[in-house]
Amino acid sequence: MSGPLTVIDMHTGGEPLRIVTGGYPELPKGTILEKRSYVRDNLDHLRKILMFEPRGHADMYGALLVEPDLPGADLAVLFMHNEGYSTMCGHAIVALGRYAVDQGLVQPGEHVTIVNIECPCGLVRAEVTMRDGTPGDVSFESVPSFLFARDKGLTLGNWGKVSFDIAYGGAFYALADARQFGLKFGRDPVSAFVDAADQLTKAVQAAHPLSHPDADDLAFLYGSILTDGRDAYSDQPTRNVCVFADRQVDRSPTGSGVTARLAAMHARGQIAAGQERIFQSIIGSRFSGSVASVTTSGPHQAITANVSGRAYYSGRSEFIVEENDPLAAGFLVR
Repeated sequence: MSGPLTVIDMHTGGEPLRIVTGGYPELPKGTILEKRSYVRDNLDHLRKILMFEPRGHADMYGALLVEPDLPGADLAVLFMHNEGYSTMCGHAIVALGRYAVDQGLVQPGEHVTIVNIECPCGLVRAEVTMRDGTPGDVSFESVPSFLFARDKGLTLGNWGKVSFDIAYGGAFYALADARQFGLKFGRDPVSAFVDAADQLTKAVQAAHPLSHPDADDLAFLYGSILTDGRDAYSDQPTRNVCVFADRQVDRSPTGSGVTARLAAMHARGQIAAGQERIFQSIIGSRFSGSVASVTTSGPHQAITANVSGRAYYSGRSEFIVEENDPLAAGFLVR
């Protein structure tokens, strides 16, 4: 590391986003997935410096802006977390939509500013609402998303038989009703949800190989989402918690997770195109979501989802590494 790493910190619904503004070397040209592979294989020490303690924490999340490859993209982004690099992140899209307007990366519109963001899963269109030249709520339309597997079951430890779906919303998730684990939102500690979701993720990874029609690099289970079971359409909020990567807990309702839930709901006939649901996180923050369109993804009946939230700034930092610091590379304490 030849110089300091500079970042701007934001959060969406309480979920952090550390945006790298300087300190990374220039990346080779190529597709977004090739850039993702290069950063993973050659620059992963920088991810650990930014995400891990003493500069970050086990639930930190980051974004590295890179040169776009797709025509029409205003910017491109690689997402990072405590385990590696994800393919889609809705809370980051919401934050980056506002960030792009504030930093002059796009020409602002009068009422709405469009920001086309190239992600590892594809091009995502964000719409930033404008009021007197100031950005407000940000919504995005997802990549084609689908129910991959329905009503699957596994036996998990003390919990016995657990049923779940697997759905794709820019990343693959196992979706399960938390009540099967004896868990209730607002009553049980977050650690109990983490233990249950982590065991489900590991079991599904071992039992259910995944595939994606666009790229093999997308075909991995990112995590599990435990819900309150209120999937059928209602004007009442539905609550969930997403546990992803290495037991990382999303403080927001999870943009790609909301998308995956909407894809599963639509496939089950529980929500129609245009119907809006409110999704509530483990800390009570909210995203709104709806089915924007019905489409296909390879052999799968699919949807695109519209998800909306708001992001806020929380800080700006410059990080350095002293040569004689034995803990400079980063560490995690659970």
